[in-house]
Amino acid sequence: MHDLTDEELAAELSDFAPPDKKGGRSPREERIIAGFEDIQRFVDERGRPPQHGEDKDIFERLYAVRLDRLRALEECRSLLSPLDRQGLLAGSEAATASSDDEMDDDELLAELEDVELADITNLRHVRASADKRAAEEIANREKCEDFDQFKPLFAKVQKELDAGIRKTREFELKAEITPGSWFIVGGQKAYVAEVGEPFTNAQDRKDARLRVIFDNGTQSNMLMLSLQRALHKDEAGRRITNPDAGPLFSDAATDDDAASGTIYVLRSKSEDAVVSKNRNILHKIGVTGGSVTRRIANAKLDPTFLMAEVEIVATYELFNINRAKLENIIHRVFEKARLDIEVKDRFGTPVVPREWFLVPVFIVDEVVERIKDGSITEYAYDPSTASLRRSNAKAGPRE
Repeated sequence: MHDLTDEELAAELSDFAPPDKKGGRSPREERIIAGFEDIQRFVDERGRPPQHGEDKDIFERLYAVRLDRLRALEECRSLLSPLDRQGLLAGSEAATASSDDEMDDDELLAELEDVELADITNLRHVRASADKRAAEEIANREKCEDFDQFKPLFAKVQKELDAGIRKTREFELKAEITPGSWFIVGGQKAYVAEVGEPFTNAQDRKDARLRVIFDNGTQSNMLMLSLQRALHKDEAGRRITNPDAGPLFSDAATDDDAASGTIYVLRSKSEDAVVSKNRNILHKIGVTGGSVTRRIANAKLDPTFLMAEVEIVATYELFNINRAKLENIIHRVFEKARLDIEVKDRFGTPVVPREWFLVPVFIVDEVVERIKDGSITEYAYDPSTASLRRSNAKAGPRE
């Protein structure tokens, strides 16, 4: 993008100027200051300078282009330096490689032809380019030539939904999309038949090309991030759980829900050598239908709690779940990290506790998220990498 003359810069910023103020500054200087104040308000609200990138909303991209120009012109820097309380003119945070480098304010504003610009700081009705692309990929489909092999799967999933074997859960933007996943997006059931090789996009985010089959006999080779965005933006977008996940977890109670219990994560205060050595990653993970505080009241007298006081590290409230089934699933996921230890109760009888695992808390958080989206049954904990690994990945159509 070529450097602009002072006159060209003034013309570029004129659309954002307030009425001319009376005082010692020229109208042109007031317009430049007003444009800079827009950027300062953005930084106050977001806590960072505006950035380039197609995944950013149109106003942030415009502010990033404008800030680059103000930094580039000596006269603008001299004018604005006394007002630069955030150090924006000296920094380079906003300058990142992107297609915006070749796009000026007018080209960016061309994308806003159908948007009312009564308040340039009101971003509610403006979608980022990535959101637009996600909607386009959902809409642009082609006929699925081999739909006959998928049609029975759609029929089976619908029967399982009607029978309550499968459930629908609200989709979370960070939830993973894997082969065999089922969703409702744009009012249609969607089946992820294939997931291509993962890659890192221009915004340094992991992505992959999908083959998604829809219940109307169409398909789309969309990107995973596009499907995630489409599901997140669709108020009716849902994940369809696996049939073996069962009624496990809801992250919010409804009028018809009854509190069913709590997942708890505890840390032992035992002075046992093994416990002391691994205290930061050794946790008891269980499920209770009552109060966690009451559950641990007599911990130092209970071999289940290693005959020592414990502290509560985390809790997750449950609604409408089968507690026994959920606890079994959690313990299966962490089976390879189970602590093998023997303690003696008050009477000297040896006891082997079964609910202590060498697992960091952030992994427990991830397991709870996978319980929410119904994908937990596909995963197991790998102690060698301290991460969840898919335990039953399959290729091709999956019921």
